[in-house]
Amino acid sequence: MKRIWEMVALEQQGKITSSKRIFKSEYVDTGVPFYRTKEIKELANGRTISTELYISQDRFDEIKRKFGTPVIGDLLITAIGTIGEIYVVDNINFYFKDGNVLWLKDFRDIDPYFLKYSLIAFIDQLNGISHGSAYQALPIEKLKKHKIPKPPLSEQKRIVAILDEAFEGIDRAIANTKKNLVNSRELFEGYLNAIFTQKGDGWAEKTLGDVCEKVEYGSSTKSLVEGEIPVLRMGNIQNGAIDWGNLVYSIDKEEINKYLLKHNDVLFNRTNSDEHVGKTAIYKGEMPAIFAGYLIRIHRKEELIDADFLNFYLNSYTAREYGKSIMSRSVNQANINGTKLKGYPISLPSLSIQKQIVENLSFLRTETQRLEAIYRQKISALNELKQSILQKAFTGELTADTANQTTKAAQEVNAA
Repeated sequence: MKRIWEMVALEQQGKITSSKRIFKSEYVDTGVPFYRTKEIKELANGRTISTELYISQDRFDEIKRKFGTPVIGDLLITAIGTIGEIYVVDNINFYFKDGNVLWLKDFRDIDPYFLKYSLIAFIDQLNGISHGSAYQALPIEKLKKHKIPKPPLSEQKRIVAILDEAFEGIDRAIANTKKNLVNSRELFEGYLNAIFTQKGDGWAEKTLGDVCEKVEYGSSTKSLVEGEIPVLRMGNIQNGAIDWGNLVYSIDKEEINKYLLKHNDVLFNRTNSDEHVGKTAIYKGEMPAIFAGYLIRIHRKEELIDADFLNFYLNSYTAREYGKSIMSRSVNQANINGTKLKGYPISLPSLSIQKQIVENLSFLRTETQRLEAIYRQKISALNELKQSILQKAFTGELTADTANQTTKAAQEVNAA
């Protein structure tokens, strides 16, 4: 039987605020830990962290005396970028970044873990009231107006106990599935890397410049939201293939004629962060397109190197590590220019063996992607199971058997 509980706005039951501003000049080498969004996210997920920033004990004591600092049982919720990571404070010797994290304190007659679960239950609504184009942000005034159910304190504690037990089973199943997902990726990556480290008899040592006619930078003309033909950019290079989402366009006839892609063109990402420089994809003629200036088109000698073999090589651990050793770096950006790209060392078997290697790698990649899709579906189903039990909890339908039923359901999803 459903229970009807009073719905209360958060601002009616406690205070929602943020921290006092801390300037970079106030950071010290050792002292009281200073947490940003990423540290709160780690704490919210029960992980041990090692913070990079500190403020002095004297500054912390001054803030505590004048404005207060988090106490055990308060909640911190991330409010910039990743919305809704919630940490129930269990350590009072820290401070946190203003604006990025909101502080829920002085809540009356509400168990902190019940409050946390109630916010998780309505996380979609929290994301719905957040806004921002470049990143998402959770406005403090809208969070204050957010309503949660308020059963008696004894009922709150009963709900928390059941949810703790149920979530333990679900989280265990999610962790196992994520491990399987990682293992499947590592299996393919390991096989791919073995190809280019173990090599075989008769493989010739070359540079990329030896097996390509030239390398070519793409269009530097500003792209349009709408137009005649897509312009592929850095973000369209994903997992060795072209991602056709988030496209921009060109109507410039001269640019289109000059940079029009051909089937099996290989595109190399030359500028971005360390992690993304060197990502490579192969164009399979899915639709007419040109490419932007931060990408390099490799004009290969078709009689010497297979396009897919080149794409697999440039995405291998061997090539990516070589790229890291030669890339130029500046603030928040790295670069591998065309000249350095032509210097990449590459070992080549005959063209017929290249094609056989490509066939084997393509088969393994397809199987890996199939497994990854299954594991992602399982993770999605397990997260939906969480939302289902939370919905029961906050509509008064939670029973003592719910934890056992949920654990069994999680096991069934994991075993499927």
